[in-house]
Amino acid sequence: MNTPLDVIRILGLFGLTAVAEIVGCYLPYLWIKEDKSIWLLIPAACSLALFVWLLTLHPQAAGRVYAAYGGVYISVAILWLWIVDAIKPTMTDFIGVSICLVGVSVIMFGSHQN
Repeated sequence: MNTPLDVIRILGLFGLTAVAEIVGCYLPYLWIKEDKSIWLLIPAACSLALFVWLLTLHPQAAGRVYAAYGGVYISVAILWLWIVDAIKPTMTDFIGVSICLVGVSVIMFGSHQN
């Protein structure tokens, strides 16, 4: 049984993991699509290494973590759209994120046989 603090910790770790992955992919995007400095590839590689390391910190089996992480990644990507790209999400974006987070909750916090 997960305590409320466990849930906050797991979701926070997922959020941090997602930010690390998005930053690691966004910086090369800036280099390729917006003609920014190739030096952005260095922090991008560091961010992707951080992403991989953070995935190892999750308490569940790897396959379960990857499955649930996808839903959190989608949620963080929509926040990125809003905050970084300055594009306000639509109602269908919010509905989709809600559906994803329900899936994350079922996968991560449901009954498991280990």
